[in-house]
Amino acid sequence: MNGLAEPAMVPWFALRVRSRHENLVAAFLRGKGYEWFLPTYVSGRQWSDRVKRTELPLFPGYLFCRFNVHERLPILKTPGVISVVGIANNPIPVDEDEIAALRVLVRTGVPREPCPFLRAGQRVRIERGALTGLEGILLEFRGRRRVILSVTLLQRSVAVEIDSAWVKAFPHQHSVAPTREEPALSPY
Repeated sequence: MNGLAEPAMVPWFALRVRSRHENLVAAFLRGKGYEWFLPTYVSGRQWSDRVKRTELPLFPGYLFCRFNVHERLPILKTPGVISVVGIANNPIPVDEDEIAALRVLVRTGVPREPCPFLRAGQRVRIERGALTGLEGILLEFRGRRRVILSVTLLQRSVAVEIDSAWVKAFPHQHSVAPTREEPALSPY
């Protein structure tokens, strides 16, 4: 098998690529016959006299490619490719349903933009709106994001529904409560 196997037979992998080289890497992969996917969004940049609309990668520094993991050397030798995303030099395939959802999103043309990856239970700070500067715990309830603001002394909390784009995760902080998928991490 030459790495160019029937696309349905090989999984998608995320490739880490040099900054601002996503389109160049995609062109090289296309030339080599690989199936690739680079989801983008349109960004409006304000110049002194106008707004310039630019298409940018939804995941800067990454693109997706289907290939046989046992024959990844041609991928790794592609100019601009840094690595295949994985754990301890073992590439991990991207969930097929996640790629399918991204492809539908791009195909529909629905406005989109990158946002930080936040998990329920994570400590966040509100960055926009009337509650700017407040801190709390992110909670997902009935498909909606809420920030829980607590008064420790009273042992009481208040839930505030908020746009996910308005909150920012605290750097280097783990979730306050473990999610179903992730066990709590021990500091020892």
